[in-house]
Amino acid sequence: MIGAVIALALLFVAVEMALTFLVARRLNNYGIVDVVWSAGFSGLAVLYYVSAPRVAAFQGIRDEVITILAVLWSLRLGLHLAVRVSKHHPVEDVRYARLRELWGERTGRKMFGFFQVQGVLQAILSMPFLLVCLNPEAPGTHWAGLSPLEWAGAALWLIALCGESIADLQLSRFRNDPANRGRVCQVGLWRWSRHPNYFFEWLIWVAWAVFAWDSPLGCLSLICPVLMWHFLVNVTGIPMTEELSVRSKGDAYREYQRTTSAFIPWFRRPLRSP
Repeated sequence: MIGAVIALALLFVAVEMALTFLVARRLNNYGIVDVVWSAGFSGLAVLYYVSAPRVAAFQGIRDEVITILAVLWSLRLGLHLAVRVSKHHPVEDVRYARLRELWGERTGRKMFGFFQVQGVLQAILSMPFLLVCLNPEAPGTHWAGLSPLEWAGAALWLIALCGESIADLQLSRFRNDPANRGRVCQVGLWRWSRHPNYFFEWLIWVAWAVFAWDSPLGCLSLICPVLMWHFLVNVTGIPMTEELSVRSKGDAYREYQRTTSAFIPWFRRPLRSP
């Protein structure tokens, strides 16, 4: 059963990313893959939900909760990125512009493969949703159909989603104020972390792992927050964002780096005299 569901998930992401590639090439903006990648988790969550075997009606409670949480988070993030991409279109995100320069005439073929890799990664990171929906244990013995650990995961998800939404809103308001042009956002959550949106996004993945822990093989879900930590902190998240910020804001951002935590919100460090 699990093999068939995984095969369906891989087929889903392959078709999803192939269509995304065609649309992106037509729009001449490969940055839309970020929108589809984020919103596509909702499709995978629904796929796992409808594919899960259930021996009793009340077994669907756990499945319904994880599916609803996944869809809400996925569509919120996808919509947020869609607004951001549309504001800059037809200017392409700098990451994809760099790939164009690197790949040259091979861009089309290489980008198609890149999109497919993103789809496979999407399927891997959706593992918590799959494990929860394939959990054969009837949750009726727990309060309101969820175990204490599943409730803890849902509570952590809510905190993380609120934190990420607030961080995105604070940054958007700061950037939309003409008086802040060229300045570094240090309001609200951005005073305690240089990337609070990334931190709370990562915390959502921790919540998925906590929620799935009570399911068979739930410990495998720990792969997801570990991977996301790596991507956000070491690969495409903080390093590239900080490089662009230093380039555009110079010493003001370097001062921000010296005084403010890069990822986890924490107390600010005093600025040392040169």
